[in-house]
Amino acid sequence: MAATVPETTGPGAPGPYDEEHSLFREALRDFVEREVRPNVEDWERARTTPRELIRRLGELGFLGATLAPEHGGAGGDFWYTAILVEELVAAGSIGTTVSVLAHAEFAIKEIDHHGTEAQKREFLEPAVAGSKIGALAVTEPGAGSDVAALATRAVREGDELVLNGSKTFISNAGLCDFATVAARTGGPGHEGISLILVPADAPGFARGRRLEKIGTHASDTGELFFENCRVPAANILGPENGGFRLIVHGFEGERLVLALMCCRHMRVMWDEARRYGLEREAFGSPILGFQAWRHRLADALTTIEAAQALAYRAVDLYVRGEPCDKEISMAKLFAAESAIVVGRECAQIFGGYGYMEEYPIARLFRDTLAFTVGAGTSEVMREIIARRAGLLPGART
Repeated sequence: MAATVPETTGPGAPGPYDEEHSLFREALRDFVEREVRPNVEDWERARTTPRELIRRLGELGFLGATLAPEHGGAGGDFWYTAILVEELVAAGSIGTTVSVLAHAEFAIKEIDHHGTEAQKREFLEPAVAGSKIGALAVTEPGAGSDVAALATRAVREGDELVLNGSKTFISNAGLCDFATVAARTGGPGHEGISLILVPADAPGFARGRRLEKIGTHASDTGELFFENCRVPAANILGPENGGFRLIVHGFEGERLVLALMCCRHMRVMWDEARRYGLEREAFGSPILGFQAWRHRLADALTTIEAAQALAYRAVDLYVRGEPCDKEISMAKLFAAESAIVVGRECAQIFGGYGYMEEYPIARLFRDTLAFTVGAGTSEVMREIIARRAGLLPGART
């Protein structure tokens, strides 16, 4: 069984969209209904999203809506990314959504903002077209939330950089044609980190094992290794030793993506629960004939709407260029934590069937467990909020 289209995502879906946004949404929705939704279960079983999907999205202009027009993009605002997230999630596969956004948002956004013309020609333009797939490689076995502790090192030898180290939990590790790699080019701490564009065919680049996850199975997650891996020194993205700031800026977009993903995923689960509650009978009545269950789903819907309002407020601030890391962290924290609670409620109404793989709710609930870790753990979100709210001595508000 495939998840149904959320009833809350029709052409008049909420959000500050103009006519161009609406046309983009309608075209994308049509594509998702034809080419994504029918294949979701197959991709989940295959444990990957096919390259062909990303190629098709690029071919139709869905990957570069927010990127510079001179390199194949459309120059739109972040609301286009929001629409991309929402419509992909509505198909019922978080894994597929992660694969697409890890490429279109996480791996290439900073190339658009800070890349040289040569870097944009080699990496950005084919990425926008969908002919090359990117991955963002920051996390290491010993450095996750603490990015400043990463150990992968890049040393200059003439006009080249020689990389040594490893990365883990990398989305698109098995698919990528290049990786945007965080590596240490200077001293200890965050001031010594650079972002480096590393082609997958570079000498010394190797893919490790595909990691077996509890959920988000259609997202190919794995390890990358660099053993005397050589790339041109010209592949440094932005200023040398200035990569930490680019990573932090990129995290804002990633966390917005995760917040939006959580919100739409909750709506998918809620619509599944509502449909089942109206159809399934127990003790001679539909399950939603019992007040207890009507009230539980009413509470869940209220939580979803609150999370959506926080997420849209954060997107609005981000689009207007205002400082908003506190609001983004609030949106991501609340949506991620809420998704687990809402998912549990929605799965519970199915009773024993909620534990069966043949029902989409089992997979949808399982996929919520990654939200409180991806793009920054809930604990990191709370610390950012605390610092920005002036809860620590010397913190700015």
